[in-house]
Amino acid sequence: MHLTHVTAAGGGRLAVRESGPDGAPPVVLLHGWAQTGAVWDLPGFHTYAVDLRGHGESDDFGDYRDSARWAADLEAVLGHTGPATLVGWSYGGLVIADYLRFHGTAGVTALVFVSAITEIGRGRPGGAIGPVMRAALPGAITDDEAMAEFCRAMAPGLPEATVGELTAAATSVSHKVRGELFRRDVGSADVLTAVDVPTLVVHGTQDEVVAPAAAEHSAALIPGAELSLYPDTAHAPFLERPERFAADLARVAR
Repeated sequence: MHLTHVTAAGGGRLAVRESGPDGAPPVVLLHGWAQTGAVWDLPGFHTYAVDLRGHGESDDFGDYRDSARWAADLEAVLGHTGPATLVGWSYGGLVIADYLRFHGTAGVTALVFVSAITEIGRGRPGGAIGPVMRAALPGAITDDEAMAEFCRAMAPGLPEATVGELTAAATSVSHKVRGELFRRDVGSADVLTAVDVPTLVVHGTQDEVVAPAAAEHSAALIPGAELSLYPDTAHAPFLERPERFAADLARVAR
């Protein structure tokens, strides 16, 4: 793994963890709320796992509410990687939608939404959440014990060591950033209907963080999207079912 930094609009730096064989399909990986790019492990692909603004090794940018700024972040990453498949887990799906809103599919060869939201705000179907997320908020924004419980509950079948890594990443994110990510109101229906690249929507049927209904909403709007539901899987399909997820990603990554 090689850690580099990409300068985004406004001068802040985004950490990008690059790994995998040269010549393998390039894949940009966007993690979820209060995580980092270290959550990903996808051998066989040339991956660029981004630490979102305010997370991990990336700078605290100060502004977390403006879709245009999130779009500019991803534009800077794609300027570094070249054309790539975008994979967004959980909140990472919303970051992809931010990018699509301002840049369409420029530089994007395929899209993969993983247990993802594409909208945020009260009553928005692309942001539908489940009981684990509802129970975590607002406590997990400022209470590290509540955050630890959220990390245990998001995918109950994960090994204890993995839960420990998720928890350490989550509690390293500042309370300010944790809260700011929820202070947005973004609809994306028009953005999704304009997608013109191959798209896979992956979701666990037992996900109680982001409701499966959010995936069904996105897949129904994106032209030609494939919806792949994983039975007996919660909020982290790429960790819970790594072989199936790698096979699915290999089918669409360009």
